[in-house]
Amino acid sequence: MPRRLHRLTRILAAAALTAAGLTTTSLTAAPGASADSGPRDVLVVGNSQAGTVSVIDGHTFANLGSINVIPDLSQRMLEIYLNPIWLAGYEAVRAVEGGDRYVDDATVSPDGKTLYVSRGNLDDVAAFDLTTHAELWHTRLSGFHADHAALSPDGTRYVVSATTAQVAQVIDTATGASVGSFATGTYPHQNDYSADGKYIYNSSIGITSLPQSLEWAKGSFQLTKVDASTLQVVQTWTFPHGIRPNEIAPDGHTFYADLSYLNGFVKYDLNTSQILNTVQMPYASGGTTLKPDDYPKNSAHHGLALNGDGSKLCDVGTIDDYTAIVATSNLTTTGMVNYPSGALPYWGQTSADGQYCFVSLSNLGQVSVVDYATATEVARVPVGAFPQRERISQMAPSAISALNPAAG
Repeated sequence: MPRRLHRLTRILAAAALTAAGLTTTSLTAAPGASADSGPRDVLVVGNSQAGTVSVIDGHTFANLGSINVIPDLSQRMLEIYLNPIWLAGYEAVRAVEGGDRYVDDATVSPDGKTLYVSRGNLDDVAAFDLTTHAELWHTRLSGFHADHAALSPDGTRYVVSATTAQVAQVIDTATGASVGSFATGTYPHQNDYSADGKYIYNSSIGITSLPQSLEWAKGSFQLTKVDASTLQVVQTWTFPHGIRPNEIAPDGHTFYADLSYLNGFVKYDLNTSQILNTVQMPYASGGTTLKPDDYPKNSAHHGLALNGDGSKLCDVGTIDDYTAIVATSNLTTTGMVNYPSGALPYWGQTSADGQYCFVSLSNLGQVSVVDYATATEVARVPVGAFPQRERISQMAPSAISALNPAAG
């Protein structure tokens, strides 16, 4: 018993230290919005290890500040520690993830006043008031890991992949109540709503902890289309490898996806269920010698975004330490931005005006801003520790004013 209590004390002490040192200095101390100004375009960046969400101005690229999204970390860790099943699941996921990952995804409500966060290894979803930064609710998911999420266009539903439970859960954003779920492929990952809000698309990656030689045992690599109202499966597509970051073109049927182990991406037709092109991108940096089993969670490339008119792709070379801009008309590379070795570029997101690709550099604690037109980096913004997912949102003036520019 004394040994167990000693271990609990160490866990709670570590949690308190983490919560006390969450923020970093921002690149630019931009002024907050005035009281009579409208919502501001922002990029919210989930800093996975820090347990914060950084807010970047969508046009000036200034870091406006950050929000602590694990204020209840000590309480949550105590709950996990005192439940042997939760603790075993937490420690197993933590080992696969390579440490604590407190933020997996985050986005802002349509009115710009509430932040929703899927909290990775804590296996829950939480909501925060963006004016007071108070936690409004949190809801534990099935299984042991909360992954990618998507907010419905009307802001009433938040869909989150409960990875180890092999379902996507739907959360009522007003109350935090779980109001439904749907079956997915093995280890559900990315979620997206169609532009009209009628459908949800979920892609699965399979069991990433197994080696490439056992890919046959990783499970199903599946894109699932679901009716957003009934949560009934409408159609599924099976892929040869895990489906990583993906995008549906404006035509509604051209599907671009990074796949596990592929140093590049595929172009796929959802109407014919066929891969149209497999684009092999050049190896660079550490990717030239890295073995596939050493790829970060099986991903050679882990980041994909389309510019505003769908004419260019932003392809993020995770093991290659670059971002490539690719013309969709002929799938040729128009330019590249190279990063320091080991930068671990990990996600791509297009700006609200469609002109820039935001790329998280996880190991550098930075976000790279790449111009689609020139394929050049126009800004580099320091954020928190291990940024991963980024989401375009709008924030209300009161939310902008509540941010501390010194806390990036």
